[in-house]
Amino acid sequence: MKLHDDIHNYYEHLVTEHIVKLGLDKNNSADYLADLCCLALNQVPPRYIRYEVDMAFYLPLSERKQMEMNVEHAVNKAVSFLEKSQQREASQ
Repeated sequence: MKLHDDIHNYYEHLVTEHIVKLGLDKNNSADYLADLCCLALNQVPPRYIRYEVDMAFYLPLSERKQMEMNVEHAVNKAVSFLEKSQQREASQ
């Protein structure tokens, strides 16, 4: 068993999905996107799974909606943090 292949944090999927939905992947560097993902993921609790299908069948809709709201808030907060960091760097 290779743990890195067999398990993953479901929030990773939700965060990347939200970033694509916002179109942030189109105009930002890979470094920016990696920082954005790390900042957002550090704000949400981990939710480890083995198979995506587990979440589809066993996650109540209300919990899924809450997870999506958590991700939206975390990504927005991370974007704001990165924008402020870039502004500080530009003014120095």
